[in-house]
Amino acid sequence: MIRVLLVDDQPLVRAGLRMLCEADELVEVAGEAADGEQAVRLAERLTPDVVLMDLRMPRLDGIEASRRILRNRPSTRIVVLTTFDDDDHLYPALEAGACGFLAKDAEPADLLLAVKRAAAGESPFSPRVLDRLVSQALRGREPRDQAGPRLPDGVTDREREVLALLGDGLANAEIAQRLNLGVTTVKTHVAGLMGKTGRGNRVQLAILAVQLGLSSC
Repeated sequence: MIRVLLVDDQPLVRAGLRMLCEADELVEVAGEAADGEQAVRLAERLTPDVVLMDLRMPRLDGIEASRRILRNRPSTRIVVLTTFDDDDHLYPALEAGACGFLAKDAEPADLLLAVKRAAAGESPFSPRVLDRLVSQALRGREPRDQAGPRLPDGVTDREREVLALLGDGLANAEIAQRLNLGVTTVKTHVAGLMGKTGRGNRVQLAILAVQLGLSSC
């Protein structure tokens, strides 16, 4: 059972998320929070596996709430739910430790899949949200980086293929099927890419893939 904490300042949004999650026998709603401060307290008390986090809330926003939750419970997986008005907050949320990003108007099946992928250690994201994250990353580059990112010399051809598919938003099992590899082998390649590129999670690797033009997004 995947325990989920719902964090949004709009009661109707939380009610819709609760109904959706409770319709899946593998997902349990552990609790609800209407602001960031409440989210931090409940995450400590309820120990959810996944937090569905809104970004703009009173008292404490989703970025700082994510940072505090992960400082206290680093194994918690935080999936940000975004609207197009949230663009300036996306990259700070990634830096705060969010593992996934999903548009609030995503299909119900996509949201449930995102919860399951996050709980399994992956980084779910909507491709169009990834595009917005890339824009944030490019705008935030230091002047010395204007030439754009490059792959280290030690990245293998197979790792490059895996990186491209990460940029397309594929899960480990999907990458394994596409490349005719075992899932464990894909995980090894992803870990190798993180080490060689200095990117701390799959979302950052996906951003790199898009920046390099490897992704079809």
